Amino acid sequence: MAYTQGNLATKPKEQQKEPGRVRIRETRKVVYKARTIPVQEKLIYLFTVFVCVVVAGVIIWRYAQIYEMNRNIQNIQVELKKLEAENSTLKQEVNKLMDPNRLKQEVEKKGLKAIDETQVVHVPANPAAQAPDAAAKP
Repeated sequence: MAYTQGNLATKPKEQQKEPGRVRIRETRKVVYKARTIPVQEKLIYLFTVFVCVVVAGVIIWRYAQIYEMNRNIQNIQVELKKLEAENSTLKQEVNKLMDPNRLKQEVEKKGLKAIDETQVVHVPANPAAQAPDAAAKP
């Protein structure tokens, strides 16, 4: 090696000047191979996706149940309002039918009259009180 202007890393003159020879520079391309995911990690990812799908399905199913319950509540409330209106109408009809003046007109129309004291028969509340009289007669 030659020492040229403070540099020992020079090529010898023979190699520097080679007429007629074309220099080809070799370049190497670095190819990176894609790293594959291990089977266990793939299974973990698959299981995670499966769990997410199941959770989403359960949430959607619960929302469907809540929607159905709300719909049933609305239907029952509508039916309750109809029944309350019908009940109010029937109460008015009962009050109209129980009116004392109307009852007197119906009694007169049918030809009924008040009862006398002679038409009243008193029945004792205790049937055992009549039993000794019935046993003594035979």
